[in-house]
Amino acid sequence: MHRAPLPVRIVALVASIVLFVLTGGAAAAVADDYLTREVLPRGTHIAGIDLSDMTRAQAHDEIAAQVVTPLGDPITVRSGNTTFTLEAAPMIRVDIEGMIDTAFEPRRTASLPTRVLDRITDKQVGITTDLQVTLDEDALGQWLHETAASIETTAADATIALEGDTIVVAPSRVGVSLDVTATADALKDALTGGRKQVDAPTIHAQPAVTESEVGPAILVDLSERELYLYERGALAKTYGVAIGTPSHPTPRGEFEITLKRYMPTWSNPGSAWASGMAQTIGPGPSNPLGTRALNIDSPGIRIHGTTADSSIGRAASHGCMRMHRRDIEDLYERVEVGTPVFIVR
Repeated sequence: MHRAPLPVRIVALVASIVLFVLTGGAAAAVADDYLTREVLPRGTHIAGIDLSDMTRAQAHDEIAAQVVTPLGDPITVRSGNTTFTLEAAPMIRVDIEGMIDTAFEPRRTASLPTRVLDRITDKQVGITTDLQVTLDEDALGQWLHETAASIETTAADATIALEGDTIVVAPSRVGVSLDVTATADALKDALTGGRKQVDAPTIHAQPAVTESEVGPAILVDLSERELYLYERGALAKTYGVAIGTPSHPTPRGEFEITLKRYMPTWSNPGSAWASGMAQTIGPGPSNPLGTRALNIDSPGIRIHGTTADSSIGRAASHGCMRMHRRDIEDLYERVEVGTPVFIVR
């Protein structure tokens, strides 16, 4: 049998060995690549967590434990002295699978030789993936709406009121409402960033009239035949008055000054008691209204001066409240149209 020369046989043997090595190495590389196809490459970070060499399931559990669960913890929302709780878990959805798919992208797109070489050289080819969170905007909006409604307080002016036979001031109130836009922005940052305490800003509306700005008010006590002037809720001055007779009583109730009249002209009301009087009486010593008159929103009823000083303190008028000249002129300067007048017995 013919045999090949020895050098040829040696070259053939070496070639066979090399081929066997290469073939076995390639098979091993393919096998290794297959076994590690679901293992994240070195250097992989998702939401700040190092997931190098983890399987998909391991990475999923790690993200759930370190990111999703803490994000779902309730958020404490403070507004002034009131505290609210926002249940965060129903408000968020974290796309764990989507982030892991993104992290596997370098391995899926690289060629087999590249993947094998990267593993042999222990090259870090992993990428950094940001947290992917979706907020339930409708649910957050509903929570903000309900919370805002519970916080909202409208501004209120200080007002004059009658309690029994005393004038009191109902205090003013500052209006408070939730700054919904700023609070929504703060909560979105907290829901996606893991912050668990949020201060909800509020908007304050000042009242137009405070206690120190309350205007004057008049209280007429028919049984005492006196008129009390209150300024900023406190008694400022007391005046004697004449009131209506039993047949022409002064009305009781809450009224206000509708007109201030300087040196008024008296007009005949057409009543029986005025049938013998002139149609009008101009300013002067014989004018029944004196030098000043304050009309109130009760027909024909006024607070005015008089030429009959002796009637002050008695039931002597036809329903009006008469005052001494010096007193009505003093009161006239202290009150304005719109001043409340309370008449009680």
